[in-house]
Amino acid sequence: MPSPKKGNSNTELPTSNKTAAQLHPRNRHQGRYDFDALIKETPELASFVFLNPYGDQSINFADPNAVKTLNRALLKSFYGIAHWDIPANYLCPPIPGRADYVHYLADLLASSNKGAIPRGETVRVLDIGVGANAIYPLIGNTEYGWQFLGSDIDADALTSARSIIHGNPGLSAAIKLRQQKSPRHIFKGLLGANDYFDLTLCNPPFHSSQEEAESGSQRKWRGLGKAAPKHNAPVLNFGGQNTELWCEGGEALFIRRMIEESVTVSGQVFWFSTLVSKASNVPGVLNALKKAKAVKVKTVEMTQGQKQSRFVAWTFLDAAAQEEWRNERWK
Repeated sequence: MPSPKKGNSNTELPTSNKTAAQLHPRNRHQGRYDFDALIKETPELASFVFLNPYGDQSINFADPNAVKTLNRALLKSFYGIAHWDIPANYLCPPIPGRADYVHYLADLLASSNKGAIPRGETVRVLDIGVGANAIYPLIGNTEYGWQFLGSDIDADALTSARSIIHGNPGLSAAIKLRQQKSPRHIFKGLLGANDYFDLTLCNPPFHSSQEEAESGSQRKWRGLGKAAPKHNAPVLNFGGQNTELWCEGGEALFIRRMIEESVTVSGQVFWFSTLVSKASNVPGVLNALKKAKAVKVKTVEMTQGQKQSRFVAWTFLDAAAQEEWRNERWK
């Protein structure tokens, strides 16, 4: 592959059964959830569906079992995922928002390929923090045929992700998993010299401490008009292990470490990317990329209902290196 040339949730639960008109045009989850159609594919969802005060079908989005069953129904109906489950207290992601990230990443690749989205098994994607749910590989492989490597530091999360993959015929060849043994590193110790990726994606830990994560959980319960349930142990959220919810320094430090380490594998990846949940962290991310001498940087804004999100992408490949990469991989 060409050498680079450098230039100068916590659990995220929706609060209604609406999905946004502002979703990416290729996102399958436009408009309201069609619960009748979902129940036809996943009958167990019926026990969670009721009519809200507006006469619309909905579920109790404060009930983690209801949300997990909805996710299972969405994945089966829209992506053909017959088997999907996660252990208790692991992150249960909102499917429409996760799909948006994948579709905008496809547009990012197209912007480097004369407007055509590279598809199929020649496209390799690294999911940093694949989690127990493996949601990005499931969507990315279904939509575009991409091959994935999912990494995580949590062995139990990888066991769950592996169960999902093995439970769906055809995914074992398309999605591989690898444990990152060092919680202080992202690429170091994970990638071999012959590992090349067209994309990386990541949903970084949001909080900087367990206390901050617990405070965020309390705010979400209040936002749903509920009191947080009482347990012997502190409730972090509806789902999410410590490594999913927080890390030392929070999102800002995690992304800065990712940028610093991306320099060391700059010739092995076309586009690096990461979600940036806090808009206030974006200037610091862009400054770190300037110091790292990324050749090109893009910030992509996304909207799901009232929620605003974004990801930042960067590459160290100059125009000539990009052309060589395309010719080798995206024929």
